[in-house]
Amino acid sequence: IKFLKICDSTPSNSGEKDPLKSNGDPSAGAPEEKVELRKKVTLLRGISIITGTIIGAGIFISPKGILKNSGSVGMSLVVWIACGILSLFGALSYAELGTSIKKSGGHYTYILEAFGPQVAFMRMWVDMIAIRPAGLAVIALAFGRYILEPIFMPCGVPEIAIKLATTIGLTAVMYLNSMSVSWTARIQIFLTFSKLLTIAIIIVPGVYLLFKGETKNFENAFEVNTIHLSGLPLAFYSGMFAYAGWFYLNFVTEEVENPERTVPLAICISMVIVMICYTMTNVAYYTVMSAEELLASDAVAVTFAEKLMGNFSVAVPVFVALSCFGSMNGCLFAISRMFFVASREGQLPEVLSMIHIRRHTPLPAVIVLYPITLLILFLGDIYSLLNFMSFLRWLFIGVAVIGLIYMRYTRPDMPRPFKVPIFIPAVFSLTCFFMVFLSLYSDPINTGIGFAISLTGIPAYYIFIHCERKPKWFQKLSGQRLQKMQMAKA
Repeated sequence: IKFLKICDSTPSNSGEKDPLKSNGDPSAGAPEEKVELRKKVTLLRGISIITGTIIGAGIFISPKGILKNSGSVGMSLVVWIACGILSLFGALSYAELGTSIKKSGGHYTYILEAFGPQVAFMRMWVDMIAIRPAGLAVIALAFGRYILEPIFMPCGVPEIAIKLATTIGLTAVMYLNSMSVSWTARIQIFLTFSKLLTIAIIIVPGVYLLFKGETKNFENAFEVNTIHLSGLPLAFYSGMFAYAGWFYLNFVTEEVENPERTVPLAICISMVIVMICYTMTNVAYYTVMSAEELLASDAVAVTFAEKLMGNFSVAVPVFVALSCFGSMNGCLFAISRMFFVASREGQLPEVLSMIHIRRHTPLPAVIVLYPITLLILFLGDIYSLLNFMSFLRWLFIGVAVIGLIYMRYTRPDMPRPFKVPIFIPAVFSLTCFFMVFLSLYSDPINTGIGFAISLTGIPAYYIFIHCERKPKWFQKLSGQRLQKMQMAKA
């Protein structure tokens, strides 16, 4: 309590002093600076958050999963382009949501506004116990693998070494986000430029060889016999995972300068950059590597560099690791705000809405994912984690975008500084639901587990939120018992 303070999210109309804000401090009655999250996200920082979070593990992991499940080089490129267009549709929908609902929290906030606390709690619940820990674990595992590649070349990297390096990287990201918002943003900008440099190192020589006539790997690119229709949903999952991150700026809307202009502009600029980078990177991969070589590789970018760059290939895994670190950094910066907002709304323990009194960071909301992410990290396989989390992620993103359409009719007078044609959210949400339900056929085990986990949010809501007689330990964490005691004394 000495270093943390509860966010003053709702202005008080009465002249009474809130006992929760004083925390027993004798100087609490004196005028003091308001403890809140500050507006430090400029347009450049917004672009770096989106671009730096999207371009991470995905472009170095997903090519293998997309090729495996699509069945051919040509179809895999179609999936990459289609996922980029669909992600752009989703990003434009979120640009409207972010400019009309100027609250942090992303998916959670939009579902709360559209469909109420029950559905929003289910979204937040599966985010906390499954989606976000699994997502961080996938990116962190990629970081651990690539950072150790130069040390163990040409041998494979031991799994235990990967997981230890992953733990160190994850801990460093947690510490950085706990200490300073400004330094988190500055490092994110640096890492964004470093990963764009990495992409350029791959694209330039690959496209050069393509113009010189290296096209043999594109022959029979759309061979019908090799295309797997049943695997296409999983191919789209891998592609959408690679593009995932366009929604993260919406998680920190309250910290964005001039959100009406910055949010849509940052989203549009970032998506154009990423779509060009991803398409050209995959063309470069296939120019240098055959489909068989790509499927046999555990680290696609490293195999590409070894075939093309000789001794310089040692530097590529380092750049890729920095890219993954940037994704972890941007992801954690954004999702911690969702837990912060959920706590502020009374759906998580009150301690998660506390802000460090000097550093102005939501420290408890940052570190809450650390234990469960480490648990998943040491128990999960990277591709099963990807399929498992994708079902839940795209189900609720589809629900959030349906909320945009729903509010067009239920709240027509809501200010909408940025408004998209209705077919854009309609196409995106239908595609999300199509992928989700088709995945029940393609990967029933992981999808079934994800569906079962989402259903646990129903009893959790009635136990922790709806019922008046909540467990004593939850009352203590949420501050309810403390508030009642202090009000009784007053």
